[in-house]
Amino acid sequence: MSKTLNVAVIGCGGIANGKHLPALSRQDKAVLVAFCDLVESRAQEAADKYGAEGAKVYTDYTELLKDASIEVVHVCTPNDSHAEITIAALEAGKHVLCEKPMAKTTEEARSMIEAAERTGKKLSIAYQNRFRDDSLHLKDMCEKGELGDIYFGKAIALRRRAVPTWGVFLDEEKQGGGPLIDIGTHALDLTLWLMDNYKPQSVMGSTFHKLGSRENAANAFGPWDPEQFKVEDSAFGFIKMENGATIVLESSWALNVRKFGEAQTLLCGTEGGADMADGLHINGENRSRLVETKVDFGSGGVAFYDGGSENAEDREARQWLEAILEDKDPVVKPEQALVVTQILEALYESAKTGKAVYFN
Repeated sequence: MSKTLNVAVIGCGGIANGKHLPALSRQDKAVLVAFCDLVESRAQEAADKYGAEGAKVYTDYTELLKDASIEVVHVCTPNDSHAEITIAALEAGKHVLCEKPMAKTTEEARSMIEAAERTGKKLSIAYQNRFRDDSLHLKDMCEKGELGDIYFGKAIALRRRAVPTWGVFLDEEKQGGGPLIDIGTHALDLTLWLMDNYKPQSVMGSTFHKLGSRENAANAFGPWDPEQFKVEDSAFGFIKMENGATIVLESSWALNVRKFGEAQTLLCGTEGGADMADGLHINGENRSRLVETKVDFGSGGVAFYDGGSENAEDREARQWLEAILEDKDPVVKPEQALVVTQILEALYESAKTGKAVYFN
């Protein structure tokens, strides 16, 4: 592969600067040629730091999309604009990597997939936790049947006190929710992917706003403004799959819990189990004895997905660019991300009505 791809980033805030732009700048197949943000100074700063010579700056994404030289667009905006911008970019002839979650609603997510199919352009969602060393190792084990039939999973996204106080995270209209749609989405995606099970039957959900109204609360990012805290501070779900498998989802930004962790999964199968608490642990039995192994990722091993010593963000960026250049499916398929959105939307609905939500 000798070709390079001209890439534009729409939304030059935290996630763009924290992940997309640094990772793309390290890819020899990517040329960052355009930057867009409602705040022009943010777009200009990103262009100055990461842009190729002559990189353009925009405040209106529709103007950026008119540039026929742009081949790839990364959408890094608030959740309520994911579908609108992604569909416009696809229809403008661009391949799109959209930040998680795919969309606020299932209807929007379906429209994104329809646009990709209609235009023949590639679409993927930025679930970078699939590309971690522990995730890839466990995925390889699951594909080889080493855990057997996986019938129970737990998707864990728990923070004790780490409410994001910047941007629009506390705005329900723009984000669609709080920790469930923000970090719960990562844990759910990881669990569904490892189980290779995308057929939900029903869900029950509960959301809570118990700590968000507190003044001067202890928080990793400083006290939040209770008047602005319009989303849940914790949410939990029980998901039943068509084959009988069950997933429990736990998510929080603020919860009185001693043990916490994000983008983790726990899996239980007929031949063994695995969890990501304090590293990747595999458990089972051997010769009528219970055994447990902690995987050492500092000792080398198989470079899954040609990973080598890359971090998750770089693997995500490289794999995405290769999918375009080699005309193959990305690791994160939009149909998979759609199911994540379906489940999250149903959990919010269940929490509001107090009733189970059934699919199909």
